Amino acid sequence: METRLKDTLIPVRDRMEELIRFKQKQIAAALQALEPQKTFHVDEWDREDGKGGGVTMVLQDGKVIEKAGIGISIIHGVLPPAAVARMKVNHKNLKAAVDGTIEFKVCGLSMIVHCTNPHAPTVHLNYRYFQTSDPETGKSDAWWFGGGADLTPTYLYEDDAKLFHQCHKDALDKFDVSLYPKYKSWCDEYFYIKHRNEARGIGGIFFDDVDIKSADELLLMVNECLGAFLAAYIPILARRIHTPFTDAEKHWQQVRRGRYVEFNLVIDRGTQFGLQTPGARIESILMSLPLNATWIYDHHPEPGSREEQLVEVLKNPKQWI
Repeated sequence: METRLKDTLIPVRDRMEELIRFKQKQIAAALQALEPQKTFHVDEWDREDGKGGGVTMVLQDGKVIEKAGIGISIIHGVLPPAAVARMKVNHKNLKAAVDGTIEFKVCGLSMIVHCTNPHAPTVHLNYRYFQTSDPETGKSDAWWFGGGADLTPTYLYEDDAKLFHQCHKDALDKFDVSLYPKYKSWCDEYFYIKHRNEARGIGGIFFDDVDIKSADELLLMVNECLGAFLAAYIPILARRIHTPFTDAEKHWQQVRRGRYVEFNLVIDRGTQFGLQTPGARIESILMSLPLNATWIYDHHPEPGSREEQLVEVLKNPKQWI
């Protein structure tokens, strides 16, 4: 895999597709090794318009994992004028057709894990490569990478937060030591529930519309970040899934999942883009939602409790490393 990733004779999009197909299986195998009761259901799908497809792997109602979804999509199509207008803000060289549309190709890997145990954190990951075509020549006139990974605990364990951030910093430092502080801040700003005045979780890294380095180098960076995710999350999961928990702790987990749903449905640009894209597969777009969540009117944790400790960090993001 490493050799082919560095083979510049292979188009970047093709190498990215190979990478996400490989990582989907690798991540699924690592999670499956911790889940004794259920296995991943594999759903291979094609778009109704014939413009690509993907593979969605879902595990539900397990002993350890309440819901995990790992999806890849490799699609192409035409962006409507409204979407093109938004993209031109960050990509001035986009050239639209007479009707204002643009042809695009995108491939990406997205995943979410919601655990049964409230002491085991939820995690989200997404990496994608996007390119557009000049309507006159058919050649790519713009491309970019986006993605990241972030951790959303129900109960705060500082050593988990530090490990997650350290692994991602180490991965990014191999390419540029200025990237981790930038992408960490970007993550804190993006995964923020404005109407609640709190972050969704304790962050990680996030970037979007990135084309400041060569596509070849950014592809290798994505590969390192995917490796960092596995190095961080699997050990965190392994040491939390057997922690004893109470009904009250499980209830708090459901309250926090309500916040997670609010972000994904109200704020997340990826969800909005997917729902606005013609021919989009709704099941894959909403794969990230938990099986269960709770909304309690005017809910506040008890002063001095571990629940309040988490909320304080969500309202005031920390520098973990």
